[in-house]
Amino acid sequence: MTMARQEGDPPAGEERCARNDRLSSTPHDIRCFHPRKGNVAGARRFARPGFYTPRPGPFVPLHPMPTALQPCESLGLLVQCRPGFEPDASLELEAAARAARLEGKADTQPQSGFVVFALDTPQPHGDVRRRLDLSRLIFCRQGFLVVAVLDALPERDRLTPLRTAIAASGERFSALLLETPDTNDGKEQSGFLRRFGPLLEEALAQDGLLRPDSPHLPRLHVFLEGARRAWIGLSVASEGSPWPMGIPRLRMPKDAPSRSTLKLAEAILTLLTPDEQKTTLRPGLAAVDLGAAPGGWSWQLASRGLRVTAIDNGPLAPSAIATGLIDHLKVDGFTWKPKKPVEWMVCDMVEQPSRIAPLMAEWVASGRCRRSIFNLKLPMKRRYEEIERCRALIDQRMRAGNIKYILRIKHLYHDREEVTCYLTRR
Repeated sequence: MTMARQEGDPPAGEERCARNDRLSSTPHDIRCFHPRKGNVAGARRFARPGFYTPRPGPFVPLHPMPTALQPCESLGLLVQCRPGFEPDASLELEAAARAARLEGKADTQPQSGFVVFALDTPQPHGDVRRRLDLSRLIFCRQGFLVVAVLDALPERDRLTPLRTAIAASGERFSALLLETPDTNDGKEQSGFLRRFGPLLEEALAQDGLLRPDSPHLPRLHVFLEGARRAWIGLSVASEGSPWPMGIPRLRMPKDAPSRSTLKLAEAILTLLTPDEQKTTLRPGLAAVDLGAAPGGWSWQLASRGLRVTAIDNGPLAPSAIATGLIDHLKVDGFTWKPKKPVEWMVCDMVEQPSRIAPLMAEWVASGRCRRSIFNLKLPMKRRYEEIERCRALIDQRMRAGNIKYILRIKHLYHDREEVTCYLTRR
């Protein structure tokens, strides 16, 4: 329930707001994107009072996003991605929407770090979520269903319009994720987020909208595209990244041979469930690392107590050898085979993805390993198509052996021009 406030009273917590977020007398309106015939310059005022289009700006989508007519109807979906991968994320999102029979169009801007799929007609957020699971998208670091868009936020008070719009959704939330695009402009807002986040959390708690003791409730996303535009949405914890913006805060171990160890650490946290991590990464289990040098992935497994056979013609770092759990063989990773099955095979070889994918499928299908985490190095263009090609190659080998399998693919934060995959028998 929103706390009653007399006209002229300052909002709760205002005395602690940063100077540029104090109460302003400027009226606030929830706005929607509705350019005429895709022409941003032709944007016109919306006919209904209180809703109107923003002035043309550098990130105005080119497809109409109608205003939701009922509380918590979804206007669309927003996925965050690595800057530069917007075309791939857009292509994948539109394909997933078609498969889910959601009508609309994806809009994005180059190097913006996010893609929006605007629904032609607002739909209940529960229906959209059941039809399209954003966590299954490869290029989506973090995603949510959009329920409101606020434009022209006043610099001196962003708290009040956000608080009002969130209350208007008619929902309560288990957590607040305050996010920005992973761009240089977005990073410049990090100081503001640190100051503003606690104020918004306190205001929502006072309004009875934030309930951390109720994990079954959806999470609230407030995505600040810039200083004056905010996207408000929601997600379910089980179907989204636990980290704001989908960026894990992993500390580089001082003894790790290379930063690539963080990529495998993120892959384990992202691609495996907590139960899978517990049961398949037990000390004493055997693992193979193809293309191991200088040993970042081997070190990550050894740090968890696994015994690793590192396959690479190149040298391993002394810190990897010092674990006492890594045996180094200078042989060809494409032809070498273990004498007996192992629990894990991991692979970060720099090779054409069309060669890596069949090799990984063969290891799992033939029983050389029970499960695998591997990278697919992608071309500069047509990345999504290359991933689908590799997926088909894996499926072809598994079907030939009549093997049911699980394949999870993600473009991780620590990935660059590659994706990381997890493959195992079902």
